[in-house]
Amino acid sequence: MLACGPRDLTRILLLSAALLLLPVPASASEGSGLPLPRFVSLRSDEVNLRTGPGVRYPIDWIYARKDLPVEVVAEFEAWRKIRDWQGSEGWVHQSMLSSRRMMVVIGTPRPLRASDSDSADPVAMLEPGVLGRLLQCPRNRDYCRAEIGRSQGWLRRDEIWGVYRGEWIE
Repeated sequence: MLACGPRDLTRILLLSAALLLLPVPASASEGSGLPLPRFVSLRSDEVNLRTGPGVRYPIDWIYARKDLPVEVVAEFEAWRKIRDWQGSEGWVHQSMLSSRRMMVVIGTPRPLRASDSDSADPVAMLEPGVLGRLLQCPRNRDYCRAEIGRSQGWLRRDEIWGVYRGEWIE
């Protein structure tokens, strides 16, 4: 049995109190219970990206692009740590996120094709940074069907950001 004096007990209590103030990892905090990471999109044209999970943390960036796809990489209570298609990370309140699946064109200009084939006719040419709604990513296929403006068509998975390799959306 260990002997503890009043000073030892005080140190133990102070250390315990300090540990209670540390952020809890997503796996142990009260979160959504949804899998991490996962893709979502921004709900508003103005979304504050903060340096930490709470309003007391400074705003690092303000997104001004509704429907931008982002990846949720961690959770802390009502706050979600997100990553955008350019690699920026920070925290946003869950109320600023939507489960609507969106995508962004990456790389060089890409053809939006009439069907899920490299030989399919282009419906439109899309510049990098163009946003669209993901409609379908069939199982075991290299293509996803998307809606960009009033056009619908197919893009290769490696031409867009907003879907995982092997993930399927019906």
